Amino acid sequence: MENYFPILMFVLVGVVVGVLPTALGFVLGPNKPDPEKLSPYECGFEAFEDARMKFDVRYYLIAILFILFDLEIAFLFPWATIFKDIVASESIRLFGFIEMLVFVVILVIGYVYAWAKGALEWE
Repeated sequence: MENYFPILMFVLVGVVVGVLPTALGFVLGPNKPDPEKLSPYECGFEAFEDARMKFDVRYYLIAILFILFDLEIAFLFPWATIFKDIVASESIRLFGFIEMLVFVVILVIGYVYAWAKGALEWE
């Protein structure tokens, strides 16, 4: 049980540091609501339309594609850092090359598919 004591203390300190300032601000802070403060917008005028307007699905699609390809490209960095070791070792030279070639081919196929489906087009 004593092995878990540092973890318990870490969690408790984290909760205290996160909750205590918020609770102190709520208890000690001034509470003077008025109609201006309680209005939904404090920019000087009322909203023109509903704040919950719909976004085009293509916006989300391009954002998801960006995250997807960005993360896949991030997998190339570990391979690039050990590239000298892969090339130096005769036993894994061909294996390392083929594995990364398969990865890049799958990445390119996904990119071509998204391009062919028109997911990258913006009107």
